[in-house]
Amino acid sequence: MKTRIRTEAAALWQIAWPVLIGQLATVGMGVADVAMTGHFNAEELAAVSLGTSLWTIVLVTVMGIMMAVNAVVSHEVGAEQYERVPHIVRQSLWLGLGVGLIACLLLNASTLVFSYLQLQPEVQEKASRFVHIISIGMPAFAMYRALYGYTTSLNQTKPVMVMALGGLLFNVVMNWLLIYGHFGLPQLGASGCAVATGVGIWLMFGTMIWWMRRAPAYRATNPFSHIEPPHWAEIRSTLKLGLPIGVTYFAEVSAFASVGLLIARFGVIEVAANQIALNFSSLVFMVPMSLGIAMTTRVGQALGEGDELRARFVSWVGVGFSLAFSFVSATGITVFRDSIAAAYTSDPAVQKLAADLLLFAAIFQLSDAAQVTASCAIRGYKITRTPMLIHLMAFYGFALPIGCLLGLAPEWMPWRPSSPMASQGFWIGLILGLTIAGGLLLAYLQRISSIRVRMAVKSGKIAG
Repeated sequence: MKTRIRTEAAALWQIAWPVLIGQLATVGMGVADVAMTGHFNAEELAAVSLGTSLWTIVLVTVMGIMMAVNAVVSHEVGAEQYERVPHIVRQSLWLGLGVGLIACLLLNASTLVFSYLQLQPEVQEKASRFVHIISIGMPAFAMYRALYGYTTSLNQTKPVMVMALGGLLFNVVMNWLLIYGHFGLPQLGASGCAVATGVGIWLMFGTMIWWMRRAPAYRATNPFSHIEPPHWAEIRSTLKLGLPIGVTYFAEVSAFASVGLLIARFGVIEVAANQIALNFSSLVFMVPMSLGIAMTTRVGQALGEGDELRARFVSWVGVGFSLAFSFVSATGITVFRDSIAAAYTSDPAVQKLAADLLLFAAIFQLSDAAQVTASCAIRGYKITRTPMLIHLMAFYGFALPIGCLLGLAPEWMPWRPSSPMASQGFWIGLILGLTIAGGLLLAYLQRISSIRVRMAVKSGKIAG
């Protein structure tokens, strides 16, 4: 059994590690934006923090919707129905274009929320401009995620890594040029971050198409042999699977991003410190998330082959792998939280509060890893609605209400603290929400995987 576990863990890691580097590089764009503006001034950092809160909500929701491509293609690959794959990918690109354009419009409209947050006028103006500029990258991002799902389902994850690393390098260089105004370029501050990120995403999408048209690994399933019009039945089928994933991602990321918006009334220091803690915890989260993406692929392929036992085995090896990592990450964040905060900003007040919030981030590492890997394994079964309901309940039924009670301490709410706990109160609520989501998703994964095995035994597909 130990040998089998090691073999499966190695197979998962073989898929996950290039995805991880790619995810880290993608998140690294946000890290670069925050860190580089943090060393510019606190006002620009606050603008980027608020703008990134809205951008992240929409971006991750789109990413969730497009993750359906991974589940669909993985099943076809497992069943060796390779002739179906090119059509699915072409239709997913149409889906991505439509989703990306709608997301771009919603993102621009969402800047109206800044008017209700009692922000300093300069910060509000700069945050809105940041969102308007960066939104140009949204259609490219949605279509890029369609190709992302296609390539990871073929176990070809290295292109994801290469594209993301190239995008990160472009982002850092352009940030350096445009934030600070080097080589005679205008000093744009927060707006420079937005230009670098938006253009960088289009560059990643174009480069991914170029790669796929030339690499031998895609010849058998080449989706670029011709252009076909939208087939609405195929698009609706993928969207039906993807929308609950998008809502699931929206529930979690909007809960975290809403904290950044709700604490804006407490001033620039609270906003900046919260963004630093959230940014770094998001960086660490990429490890269990990358394992989860690999699990969706491996579980989907196993089910496509009709191997229910292997699908269950893959699921629990992946969950165990992720939990082991999260224990290490929690320890590291606890020990090095002061150094982490100092790497983001030179402001002593922001450093101190960010270090305190990073301790909360360390606490929820286990539950965060459990919920993301369990939900990804469940998606491999092409089940997306139940994880969506669990996340909505955990974050909007518990995390945000309790966070508002502790963080804002409104007079009309019973059982409130004597004074607002600000960002720390919200993070306590987030810990509770993640713990509830993780526990329920693990229980549901156990239930659905066991039911599928029993059904396979009853039908004679596997021996009792």
